[in-house]
Amino acid sequence: MSLIRRAEAGDEALLRKLDRARLPRHIAVIMDGSGRWAGKRMRPRVSGHLAGVRAVRSTVETCARLAIPALTLYAFSAENWRRPEAEVNFLMRLLRRYLRSETENLRRQNIRLAAIGRTAELPESVQADLTNALTATASCTGMVLTLALNYGARAELVDACQALVNQARLEGRLDQLRISETALGEHLYTARLPEPDLLIRTSGEMRVSNFLLWQIAYAEIWVTPVLWPDFDERELVRALLEYQSRERRFGGLGAHEPARARRKGAVSA
Repeated sequence: MSLIRRAEAGDEALLRKLDRARLPRHIAVIMDGSGRWAGKRMRPRVSGHLAGVRAVRSTVETCARLAIPALTLYAFSAENWRRPEAEVNFLMRLLRRYLRSETENLRRQNIRLAAIGRTAELPESVQADLTNALTATASCTGMVLTLALNYGARAELVDACQALVNQARLEGRLDQLRISETALGEHLYTARLPEPDLLIRTSGEMRVSNFLLWQIAYAEIWVTPVLWPDFDERELVRALLEYQSRERRFGGLGAHEPARARRKGAVSA
């Protein structure tokens, strides 16, 4: 058997281990390590971003095939504007190329595209291509692929609070405004999405980088040392298998914990 066939057989074996009834409803991904991938190969950083598009395509297609309801990719953070101008300009061109080249492919897979972040601050050319892609996939009923663009979780929380204040002011009840978790959640960029069950970060960095801070309160976090351009279907399935091996308690008791743990003063995580 050739190396390629052995690899494909291994991938299928991993896929068969998945419990399709216990897959996450929402996967969020911090796509990190493209620059280091390029550096290890003595190439310019932009070559890493180019190579990362393959990982995006693989991840999107695999999640759609597994019928994951929602996938959110951290594509461009609000802090990324601090990078060299040439790199930022390249990333904007790469984003436009992705939107124009992948929209029809998304439609064929019944994937609806969405975007979160302060997208009105993106270059007008990017906004135009983004709007076209959003419109073209608006009627799709399968997985929701959300791109986080000019996104920062702190800014999202500020925007949500400001929206609540503005709404109360318009309705003449500013002095009666009370902000609850439910009300705040309804004004987040992700209000129409389930909260992430699984957060994946590539490149081995142990931080969340201002990404979906509110939404990942109870998400399972899986960090892999694999750099983003090398992240493939096998790595994604490994993340899903690890997710399925964990017991999610949401602050309560696990199924196998003794009842005496309920005694006064007992604390569970």
